[in-house]
Amino acid sequence: MQFYDVIKSRKSIKKYKPAEIDRDRLSKIIDAAMMSPSWKNTNGYRFIFVDRDEIKDKLANAIMNKSSSAAGAVSNAPMTAIIVADPHASGSMEGKDYYLVDCAIAMEHFILAATEEGYGTCWIGAFDEKKVKEILAIPDNLRVVAMTPLGIAQEEEEEKPHHPKKDTYDFVYINKWNESYLDQNVKVLVHK
Repeated sequence: MQFYDVIKSRKSIKKYKPAEIDRDRLSKIIDAAMMSPSWKNTNGYRFIFVDRDEIKDKLANAIMNKSSSAAGAVSNAPMTAIIVADPHASGSMEGKDYYLVDCAIAMEHFILAATEEGYGTCWIGAFDEKKVKEILAIPDNLRVVAMTPLGIAQEEEEEKPHHPKKDTYDFVYINKWNESYLDQNVKVLVHK
């Protein structure tokens, strides 16, 4: 796939085929995540991959809304990836904790690479962190930032439409807040 095609085809997948994750393809996905930038190149995050059903079920029970399709996705996907960070390995400026940014970039690299490799994902951030730490024996000084199931989407998930594109007018400004770049004489090439 071309880069923009990967972005356009990425969507949150909640139902997966029981097929195992190919380790060579997983290695490519991990390599992509590890190429992400981080605070002073500290890479203060770590990934944990879970493929045991009993552990995935426990993780699903740690999700805030246990009846949600996200909890079912964690249980039923062949694998779940969890990103964990050491807040002290990253910086903080003006109240902004950059370990969250570092993890978000790494997870986005992971998710886009998974899409390129033919796998579905679903970013999950609403979970009981204490429970997840207990389940995975994560040290107290680390933070669990996000998780995603990983697997081949079931056919109906592959066919589901992507959320509609956001209206650029409402989200992109130029030079000042609330000055839409669409109202300006800005030369912008729009790709379709």
